[in-house]
Amino acid sequence: MKAYVFPGQGAQFPGMGKDLYEKSEEAKQLFEKANAVLGFRITDILFNGTEEELKQTKVTQPAIFLHSVILAKVLGKDFKPDMVAGHSLGEFSALVAAGALSFEDGLRLVAARANAMQKACEIQPSAMAAILGLDDYTVEEVCQMVSEIVVPANYNCPGQLVISGSVEGVDKACALLTERGAKRALKLNVGGAFHSPLMEAARVELHSAIEKTIIKEPICPIYQNIDAKPYTNPESIKHNLIAQLTGAVRWTQTVEKMLEDGATSFTEVGPGNVLQGLVKKVDRSVETNSATI
Repeated sequence: MKAYVFPGQGAQFPGMGKDLYEKSEEAKQLFEKANAVLGFRITDILFNGTEEELKQTKVTQPAIFLHSVILAKVLGKDFKPDMVAGHSLGEFSALVAAGALSFEDGLRLVAARANAMQKACEIQPSAMAAILGLDDYTVEEVCQMVSEIVVPANYNCPGQLVISGSVEGVDKACALLTERGAKRALKLNVGGAFHSPLMEAARVELHSAIEKTIIKEPICPIYQNIDAKPYTNPESIKHNLIAQLTGAVRWTQTVEKMLEDGATSFTEVGPGNVLQGLVKKVDRSVETNSATI
């Protein structure tokens, strides 16, 4: 069974999508439609902008979404998923690619999500850190010991868990986890504490937008971040999208569940190959590849 997976924030790079724009008339039309929906020429930043310009949350999230979704659409009949999943932001890309969300509605939600998250980041100083070389249980236990806000945010693969919270909470947890034997406790260069309680303001803001958006039954199950289970029911999908902002991305568990349900290959749709590496760390024997036109 074929699994298609969609990357999240961090996969961006200058020039991304330019080849799609130049090779495919359909892709060109979709990129131009995105410029109109967003109200600014995101293609100018994508194709000619600097790395710093691409790092702006209001640009990064729509940029990665557009690259993934447009690539999936250009694949046409070659896009034949038995199951899909997306890492954080990638969940929106997966829903559009699987026919549950329209291109325009998906882009509007992603833009609203990016803006809401940016505003939430400005309310309180916050941080994220990658913890390498420890089991999940130890990281969870240490986070619970810290009195300031700090939680497991991204279960990326065995031995790699990202924590998220207040600056003080993350710093204290990093110190304790290093004492517990973490190979590295690396602070990340991100805008704030994604997938933590500090995103509550963003969750509230996005709740209404998601509820008002039409979501249809996808062409195949989508394995959602919040609990790593497959869904096709539109109301359940909406509920999980809302919960995702303050809940953890359970990517390790998602890949494990997809494998358990029969996935034999994973195709990454979007910029980079980060998810292929994470999948391989869950199961080295499984086939992985990148979608290309």
